[in-house]
Amino acid sequence: MFKDAPRKMDFPALERETLAFWKERDLFRRSVEQRRGGREFVFYDGPPFATGLPHYGHLLAGTIKDVVPRYQAMRGACVERRFGWDCHGLPVEVEVEQSLKVSGKREIEALGVDRFNESCRGIVLRYTREWREIVTRMGRWVDFDRDYKTMDPAFMESIWWVFRQLWDKGLIYEGRKILPYCPRCATPLSNFETNQGYQEVQDPAITVRFRLTDEPATWILAWTTTPWTLPSNLALAVGPDIPYVRVQDGDAVYILARERLGVYYKKPGACTILEELPGSALAGRRYEPLFPYFHKLAAAGAFRIVTADFVSTEDGTGVVHMAPGFGEDDYRVAQQEGVPAVCPMDEEGRFTAEVPEYAGQEVKQADPAIIKRLKQEGKLVHQGTIQHSYPHCWRCDTPLLYRSVATWFVRVEAIRDRILAANREVQWVPEHLRDGRFGRWLEQARDWAISRNRYWGTPLPVWQNEDGTERVCVGSIAELERLTGTRVTDLHKHFIDRLTIPAPSGRGLLRRIPEVLDCWFESGAMTYAQAHYPFEQKARFEAHFPADFIAEGLDQTRGWFYTLMVLSTALFDRPAFRHVVVNGLVLAADGRKMSKRLKNYPDPLHVVETYGADALRLYLLSSPVVRAEDLRFSEEGVRQVMRDILIPLWNAYTFFVTYAATDRWTPDAASAEPSPHLLDRWIRSSLSTLIRSVAEAMDQYDLQRAVRPFVQFVEDLTNWYIRRSRRRFWKSQDDADKRHAYGTLYQVLVALSKVAAPFVPFLSEVLFRALRPAGQPESVHLCDFPEADETARDPVLEAQMGWALAVVKMGRQLRAEHDLKVRQPLARMHVACRRPEVREALTGLCDLLADELNVKAVAVSEREDALATLTAKPQFSRLGPRLGPRVKQAAGAIQALDADALERLAAGGAATITLGGAPVELTADDVVLTPVPRPGLVVASAGGIVVALETALDEALVREGRAREFVNRVQTLRKERGLDVAQRIALRVAADPAVRQAVEAHRDYVLQETLCVSCVFAEQADAEAGEINGLACRIQLVTPPA
Repeated sequence: MFKDAPRKMDFPALERETLAFWKERDLFRRSVEQRRGGREFVFYDGPPFATGLPHYGHLLAGTIKDVVPRYQAMRGACVERRFGWDCHGLPVEVEVEQSLKVSGKREIEALGVDRFNESCRGIVLRYTREWREIVTRMGRWVDFDRDYKTMDPAFMESIWWVFRQLWDKGLIYEGRKILPYCPRCATPLSNFETNQGYQEVQDPAITVRFRLTDEPATWILAWTTTPWTLPSNLALAVGPDIPYVRVQDGDAVYILARERLGVYYKKPGACTILEELPGSALAGRRYEPLFPYFHKLAAAGAFRIVTADFVSTEDGTGVVHMAPGFGEDDYRVAQQEGVPAVCPMDEEGRFTAEVPEYAGQEVKQADPAIIKRLKQEGKLVHQGTIQHSYPHCWRCDTPLLYRSVATWFVRVEAIRDRILAANREVQWVPEHLRDGRFGRWLEQARDWAISRNRYWGTPLPVWQNEDGTERVCVGSIAELERLTGTRVTDLHKHFIDRLTIPAPSGRGLLRRIPEVLDCWFESGAMTYAQAHYPFEQKARFEAHFPADFIAEGLDQTRGWFYTLMVLSTALFDRPAFRHVVVNGLVLAADGRKMSKRLKNYPDPLHVVETYGADALRLYLLSSPVVRAEDLRFSEEGVRQVMRDILIPLWNAYTFFVTYAATDRWTPDAASAEPSPHLLDRWIRSSLSTLIRSVAEAMDQYDLQRAVRPFVQFVEDLTNWYIRRSRRRFWKSQDDADKRHAYGTLYQVLVALSKVAAPFVPFLSEVLFRALRPAGQPESVHLCDFPEADETARDPVLEAQMGWALAVVKMGRQLRAEHDLKVRQPLARMHVACRRPEVREALTGLCDLLADELNVKAVAVSEREDALATLTAKPQFSRLGPRLGPRVKQAAGAIQALDADALERLAAGGAATITLGGAPVELTADDVVLTPVPRPGLVVASAGGIVVALETALDEALVREGRAREFVNRVQTLRKERGLDVAQRIALRVAADPAVRQAVEAHRDYVLQETLCVSCVFAEQADAEAGEINGLACRIQLVTPPA
């Protein structure tokens, strides 16, 4: 026997009870163990930092990471889900610097690296408890007890193994390149880290002049937004094929790109063009140094004009000032042209003594002084500012500098083609990312700078002598112990930097190089390190690599996804994952980034504890954000999901258990038998289609497409099947039709709880436990995903009911638009459609349509011209691009089309108009057809079906409308009083005579619908004043019956 359910559900309270049930019954562990020995589904969880609290982006990714494993487990797979923590790197170091009130390497080393690193260890897991609580509260099943941490010795040892494999393959090298550099953190960054920190800033934009040595009156103009690099200028670059001009400007002659002339000389006659020449003609010419600091390098090839492929005329003068020590393109071209490079900047971003006037100054802070000096010396031609996007440190927000840095690299460019080939093996959701954003990034991938001049990270396992001529790369703890003769328990810098290795040559000792690894190297190697591969579980890991599934945000196309792909290709020539779901960014409601400072978003826990985690999950899953598009978060959207989906589903359940308890109905073997009733056959067929659609979408990792039919099914179940079947449950006799109704709704709700389990795990659990069939597991999450019953599928019936629902939707729409109350009967509804199969289906459903839309009769016909005349206007979005300026002429011709032409278009055919003597064929997609109703009708159309309602009311229809309103008022009173659905009542009514006439005229209907045994009209009734369609009416409800 089923228990009564509360009419109003507190979803957050329900979810907390369900969490307690899951914990008490150890259901997550059991769900994994019961599948042990079967198919394994491998999932990798990207590690977050626990130095901050989770935000909506984490909850979104976490929901995706929960839905897919839940579904796969229900499909029979064993899915282990280990949580992981990113423990190393700048995010942690920056936090510790702030807490210890130190800044920069000098102060850290004065404090002591051991103390600094132990402080990092102390805070790295600061918010793990909060993470665990929030992730669990969202309904995500993940193993926190066996979590991996990138700072654990076993994890770090596997990182060393990965590094050693790349070393042995010749894919690791030390080199000097121009890299993005954070002067505050005193370390280089990788190009993909740089892409995470762009900000809009305003910088100086100046044009300076360089005097040609062989023509003292001729100057070449160059533009820059980094004045601080001008003291290090050693060359000027021009485009070999770009046209340049020599112009007379007063006593001076200037050289600049012809295309940029109008930017500098806006007024006619402001200058005189003396000559035009290609950039190649300028190559090799020498100029005087702008500053004196490196003038001696002229003998080494400096202070020449060179040609370069990166020069453009999009901005500036078409001439690029080159400081090879501070620009990647500058450095590359300088190497090709034999131009030397200087880098007069220390590791903290300050000028060195090589530039004495500015020594000790932060380089960007020297901009004003440098500009002032150029102006005083007559070398500044133009001064302005520019608003542009500039890279900042992704952790401390300091503007980055590009500088020459000695660092360690992975040879990504050497294996780029193999990486691209591995990427082609991966299914991306959405698909366009594979060859689009991610593929294009791979095509341009450069060698990866993996060393950081920092402290808290996995040390590079390289020991070398002082001049670097002898090196040893260590690949394991055992190897390090053997080489050093020392027991090793911790691989962090402050433990192993004191260890030395005897040189293989026998000459002295090798010491470890000071750098640590980029923390992205660690997360990219988590595939192996979380399993302590190859030191443990070697065979098991190799049997289940690569992962079946991963998921993260769009930004990880240049982060985790990238590093996973690089390392797996380098090691195994395979991708690290087979399927990846990429989510977009969750923005504030105003479209801006969510900001704690601006407080422009609701606290996630507030949302969860107000509407429930199921509502938040379904809101996210049903949006395009699960297909890498951005979402403007709306708390109202979450509330709407609860109101439109979860509450109706709950109401469907309470409807069933309420009547099942009243009738003492319990399921038996006959409950699953097919029913002959049209609605039962339709909902069972729809259920089978739902199961198949969800499974197909989930097998393709298309979560939005999987959720969409579930949402539609809840709508069809609650607003059509149950709505049209209510009287079958209400009726007193226990006949076969009533038993079929119970059996059908029961089977549907049980199956629906399983289909919905991956998406809304809490509500699904509650429904399943309340309805659980005998012999089935105690939790829906221990069940198998349902199989579609192909014998129940009837696509023809589903199509027919779909047409009926389209008619109902249009009928309801017409009533709402024309203020025709739903309880007011109308004389007739007309339905017109040219497709014979639609007419045949709707003719067979006339009684259903008439009852649902409260009309006395339904007439189905082929032609809509008796109901409305068609008018047409152009579909400008299609015809505009096609016809151009002729579209206005086309509009007149379309409006003049005769009835036959419009009917052909309405039927999906074509019509022809004449423009300028030439025929132009139109299809239905080229026009907007609008029906204009005949007098006395209101009309709507969609999908080739026209619906018209007769609006005239006679007295009998008006009386019946009042009777129906009276019934509605009584039902509201029953609900307010909390009466049982089978409770009989008596009524005492004081009302306008017109209301009494209406009730008396439909007495049997009123008594039956309200379960009323007596309805007495009197002068007075002990009830609040009310009205029925504007007529006074007081209704006193008495129970038990008087």
